[in-house]
Amino acid sequence: MEHNEDCRAKFYCCSCLYTDNIFLEEYKIHVRYISEQQFTNDYQMVLRNHGCVTNEQLKNVTEKIEKEIQRRRLLGQTSTERTAFISEFYKPLHSHVYVLQESYLAPEFLEIVNFSRSEDANVEGLLNLIESLAAERTYRFPVFTKEFCRNLIEELENFEQSDAPKGRPNTMNNYGILLNELGFDNRFITPLRENYLQPIAMLLYPDCGGDSLDSHKAFVVKYALHQDLDLSYHYDNAEITLNVSLGKAFTEGNLYFGDMRQVPISDSECVEIEHKVTCGLLHRGQQFHGALPITSGQRWNLIIWMRSSSVRNKLCPMCNKTPQLVEAVGFADGFTKDTLVQNTEQRTCSIS
Repeated sequence: MEHNEDCRAKFYCCSCLYTDNIFLEEYKIHVRYISEQQFTNDYQMVLRNHGCVTNEQLKNVTEKIEKEIQRRRLLGQTSTERTAFISEFYKPLHSHVYVLQESYLAPEFLEIVNFSRSEDANVEGLLNLIESLAAERTYRFPVFTKEFCRNLIEELENFEQSDAPKGRPNTMNNYGILLNELGFDNRFITPLRENYLQPIAMLLYPDCGGDSLDSHKAFVVKYALHQDLDLSYHYDNAEITLNVSLGKAFTEGNLYFGDMRQVPISDSECVEIEHKVTCGLLHRGQQFHGALPITSGQRWNLIIWMRSSSVRNKLCPMCNKTPQLVEAVGFADGFTKDTLVQNTEQRTCSIS
């Protein structure tokens, strides 16, 4: 089924995109930046404890932050330019992988989806078909076939080696691909979310927007020696996240999960979870998690941040405030101006 971008709601970002959750890779912390004076007052001592002790080091940090803020302000423009260039000049290796086919999906996944769509669907029956993991409300199940994973990685490597411009997925991953810019959104990710993932999410996460997912951000991240090896502790800008291990061969690199972001980190305990090739991990986006370093090989992961405007329109998950909307392109960060969802009843994803 073709998905026409012109027929969908208009989506926005929250203005906190330009001030909050700026990741300082060298010091492994997220910061908020309103002004140089505010930043110095709020973070100078914290940064000193992390090894930023000289004025020159602090100046370098603020310069990097200001550069990152400028990059964010130009996101819509630069993404549109990259998308246009890729569409015109990039030559795919496997053009068939851009259109979702049921033959790409694991038989076990189709069984899970068919049950979730059925009139008799219930949580208890679904939990008999998927693997419940040690991290609370985190699940694992096969998603794709091995052949599709292999073809998709070959396509991504072909793009990676091309001269086409590339945008990084986020400030924490330096190596990866934004799938909307490559052309995967309309005929692959959107139908995957709407027709296959939403029936599952409706049963598992009705309190987190699983019954009202209407946008997403999809990207692939790559871990390899001498590139990104791991991923620091964080939570996602999503209501629900699907993380699929595509391959290749790698050692170590388990994921680890803590509590929801509302729980103080000092009170949180982490559990390790193995990531298996072709399988997806489904979890609440606001649950803290990270990835341990791989020790050999390469690992490619498909990440889909699924969002519900009816949830996030009430409270931005990144700044914990009523979202202040700013213009953006595509699905943006999943906020809308739909007044039907602006009511006084606060809906918060369960942390129990």
